[in-house]
Amino acid sequence: MKKLLTGIAILATAVLTGCATSTPIGSLYTQLKLPVGVTEAKAASTKLKVGKAECKSILGLVATGDASIDTAAKNAGITVIHHVDWEAENILGIIGTYRCVVYGE
Repeated sequence: MKKLLTGIAILATAVLTGCATSTPIGSLYTQLKLPVGVTEAKAASTKLKVGKAECKSILGLVATGDASIDTAAKNAGITVIHHVDWEAENILGIIGTYRCVVYGE
């Protein structure tokens, strides 16, 4: 019984704690919006275009897509980039969606 409790404690510690990283990751569910970068381009108007590009991961075994800044900018017709964000959603490490979001003119 003592070995079982020790095993459960070790497993719980591994699942419920994590290393401090630059990207927060949830063991069960992750949904993030994080900055990537900002350029020196000044926005000429208050209404920026928004372009998105994404890729997907299945079981951490297969990943496909193009989530590049270039593709996101082209998808919205952006020629001058103001700033870029990054979005991620992952459920139990089974299905993940990762997006690059570009704002500009």
